[in-house]
Formats: sequence, C-alpha cells, structure tokens
Amino acid sequence: MVNKIEAIRGMKDYLPKEIVFWKSIENTIKKVLDGYGYSEIRLPIVEHTLLFQRAIGKVTDVVEKEMYSFADRNGDNLTLRPEGTAGCVRAGIKHSLIYKQEQRLWYLGPMFRYERPQKGRYRQFYQIGVEVFGHEGPDVDAELILLIARWWRELGISNQISLEINSLGSLEARTRYRNALVTFLVQNKEYLNEDCRRRIYTNPMRVLDTKNSDIQSLLKNAPVITDYLDEDSRFHFYSLCKILDFNGIPYIVNPHLVRGLDYYNNTVFEWVTTCIGSQSTVCGGGHYDSLVEQLGGRATPAVGFAMGLERLVLLMQTVNPSFATSPRIDAYLVIVGDKAKIEALQFAEQLRDALPFLRMMTHYGICSFKKQLAIADKQNARLALIIGEKETLTLQVIIKDLITGKQEILSRKNLVSRLISILKE
Repeated sequence: MVNKIEAIRGMKDYLPKEIVFWKSIENTIKKVLDGYGYSEIRLPIVEHTLLFQRAIGKVTDVVEKEMYSFADRNGDNLTLRPEGTAGCVRAGIKHSLIYKQEQRLWYLGPMFRYERPQKGRYRQFYQIGVEVFGHEGPDVDAELILLIARWWRELGISNQISLEINSLGSLEARTRYRNALVTFLVQNKEYLNEDCRRRIYTNPMRVLDTKNSDIQSLLKNAPVITDYLDEDSRFHFYSLCKILDFNGIPYIVNPHLVRGLDYYNNTVFEWVTTCIGSQSTVCGGGHYDSLVEQLGGRATPAVGFAMGLERLVLLMQTVNPSFATSPRIDAYLVIVGDKAKIEALQFAEQLRDALPFLRMMTHYGICSFKKQLAIADKQNARLALIIGEKETLTLQVIIKDLITGKQEILSRKNLVSRLISILKE
C-alpha cells in the first residue's frame, strides 16, 4: 500500500464549510474598506531576501529564525513573504505610486513564517494588510483605528477586543530611549533569560515584548519611552488620543508596546483579546515614515496595519459562531430519463443566462428520482426543478418546494418569471 502524503506541518487545509465562514468575514472587511475609498493591490508571494532584511531588520526574530528562504536556479536568494508591508512599499517605489501623491491600499493573501505551530498560528497563514502613503497623521492614524473599530462592530465582536496604543517617537527619540534601556538591561542582566540577553545590544526594545512573566515584572521599573519623546512626537500622540476620545474609541496607553518589526516610528497600536486563550494580538500596526527611503525610494510618510485572519476566524467562532451560515441553493435540477438527461445541461445554461443570480445545481449520473430529491434536500436547496420524459415532450417543468412540499407544473416559457416570484418571497 502506498503511504499517504501528509500536509506540511503548520500548513492547514481549509474545507468548504470553513470557507463559508471565512468568506463572510472577508466580504464584511472588504465592504468597509471599499466604503473608506481603499484600493486593492496584489503582490508576489516570493521576493528577494534582501527586501525583508532591509525592511524588517537583520536581528529581528522574523529574519533570524522564521523566514522561508532559498536560492533559486540562478543563485538568487529569495524568500516566501513573511509580511506584506515591505512588498507593498517595493511595488509602490517600482510603479511610482507613492511619491508626492496619496495612496490608500489593501491586500490579502498567504504569508509564511517558520515558527512553532499552535492554535490560530500557522506556518502558512492569511493576512489582510492596509497601507496609506503620503500622510503624516495623526488624523490618518485615527482613521485607520476607526476603520478597524467599524470592522469589529460589523462582525459583532466590539466587546471582546480592546485597543492598546503607544508612541515610539522620532528616530532621535528612539535612539535616546534605546541608550537608556540598554543601560537598564545591562544593570539587570543576571535576571534576563538567554534570549533577552542576546537582544540587549542588537534589538533591546524587543525585550519589552517578552512573554516571560518574571522579566515583565522586572520591566515595570524600566525606562518608559514616552519620557524620551520630542515635542513633535508628543503632540502627534496627544492629537491622536484627542481624536480617539472625541470619537468614543476606548484605548489603553501601553508604554511597553513596540511591535515586532524594526521599521515603526511614532504611533504603534494593537487590538488584543483574551477570548482565545492568553492575551492575543488580532491586529496591529503603526507609522513607518523612514521605510520608503530605506528601500530606495524618496522620503514618504506611511502608516499601516495587518491582521491575521486565522486569529480573527478563531475569535469569531468563539464569540459569534452564528455570524455565517451556508448559503441556500435556490434550485436543484432533478433529471429522470435518457432524453431529459441529454437536454439537462442546455436547459440549465439557459436558466443561468436568464437568471444570473440563480444558485442552481444540476444532478449528474444515474440515480433514482427519490434519491435525487434526497440529495437536493441535503444540499439545502429551496426548490427542486424536475424534468422527466413527459416534461421533455411537453416543454414543461415541475417545481417542487422542498420546504412546504407543494409542487406545480409550468411551461418553460413561464418558468423564469415564476422563479423570480418564488425567490422574492
């Protein structure tokens, strides 16, 4: 017996019943994005490794440990994208989308990171990202947060998710803070684990994001970044908070919130929940004003966020499982007899031409009349359209309502108007 080939660990199949739930969520999200005037962009899954090294930072966990990188046949070093912002910036530079002009973009697709698979976190995962170029904010920061808050309202989960915000300040402010933080960490080096010690001189702000509870207790005495902000950064953050207050958006200022990637400055934010286990980030982002220039473009202010769909789906299934149901099939075409079978596909296509909105399945193969009706019921069809030998000769169709059990016989020329009438009921 041939051994079965299993899926790669951490890469999950999503079956039709699950996709119904996914699509309902995605359609809600896309509708809101469209309402705010954002445009879709589609980006390659594979990029040059150097793109992520420059954008994310060589000493981040993503670049050091989590990227799927390989050399192709030409010897070029390539990587399956671990996130979408870098690729979106590269595309913006290449196609002259972002210099001295505004762009509001979104994308959706698979990302790849080699990390320990767990519930809601996989090695191939799906992410929706939103990027805005050409605005310094804080009004644009606020609009993105308001847009996300509207998502939560539309999805019915506003009470299960909360907003945390912080400011990382300008590059100069971050440098001053970094020096103070390094001094603190060196003084307390004996209390840090190996991973945090390694980060002291390479990426000290990532120590603030540790999940180790003992180190988190220690960090309560660490310098706070908001004490090192310059006046412009303070005003930016104060203005953002003022807009959020005015719009009734509750938030928590978390001075340890730094995000996991190196390119952020000024505003950073995360939406978190405790409904799917330990506190989990569902959506996060912030400003990255130096990234366009860092990747070879002209200096352009930018802000964006990304959301992992697996975690959002898990949250929705936990707190709002009735959000999506399988759509009902409008009609199932039941075919009895050889002559009816010959005509069935043509008849079905004619109906679809006349009623583009009709969701109809056609029976295939040899099966009894009773069995076909059972299949129609299993497919959750509203109606059965029945064509037998007699109906083929008389150009008629039997309509059977699978909810009430009532049926009627119609000429084919009157079928379309009758179906419209029934489906509007």
